[in-house]
Amino acid sequence: MDNRDRLIFAMDVPEAAQARALAERLGEAVTFYKLGLELMMAGGFFELINWMVERDKKVFVDLKFFDVPATVGRAVARLASRGVTFTTVHGNQGIMEAAAAAKGDLKILAVTALTSLDRGDLDDLGFQCDIPELVLSRARRAFEAGCDGVVASGLELPAMRTAVDRRLLVVTPGIRPVENRPSDDQKRVVTVEQAFTDGADHIVVGRPIRDAADPYAAAEGMQETIATVFG
Repeated sequence: MDNRDRLIFAMDVPEAAQARALAERLGEAVTFYKLGLELMMAGGFFELINWMVERDKKVFVDLKFFDVPATVGRAVARLASRGVTFTTVHGNQGIMEAAAAAKGDLKILAVTALTSLDRGDLDDLGFQCDIPELVLSRARRAFEAGCDGVVASGLELPAMRTAVDRRLLVVTPGIRPVENRPSDDQKRVVTVEQAFTDGADHIVVGRPIRDAADPYAAAEGMQETIATVFG
């Protein structure tokens, strides 16, 4: 893996034109982009994917598919023809198996527990187990179902790397370069260095780059940190 591909930038902007402008501003500081629901609803989503792939950027389509397994399988098969690198599905057994069977060269990441969730949220959802227990269970089942990896908080990485086959890719969102702000909706966060030291393969970073005074410098600074970790 090219170490510069370890940084995935979450392109959380409302319009495709803004996404293109920001990608051009980021230049070679970012080689891998995550495109999610907000852009999907804006129009021009698939044209944006094509635009990025044509410029040799890797694309992670983060739509967290959750539907009848056969429907998810067909959607994944269609997406696989577009040159996308990663996509996400929720950690339901049938959904994971259907997505894995249809993926082609597309890599399937199972969502374990959103980084916006904490213990109170799990209580509301009716889960009796703790977050680490839920994450490990879903990670094991994702590997057995044929998924390529999981999306998981850095807080669960050490236990996951001990308990689950290391061939399972781990993509870690909720990365913050400094202490998290109280207003931030990401509740389970880690730093760049901690994520990779504990076993992440990729990190997903959004606001710390997007909202920086100089997004290029912010992304390049993270790339320098990654190079140091893997140097």
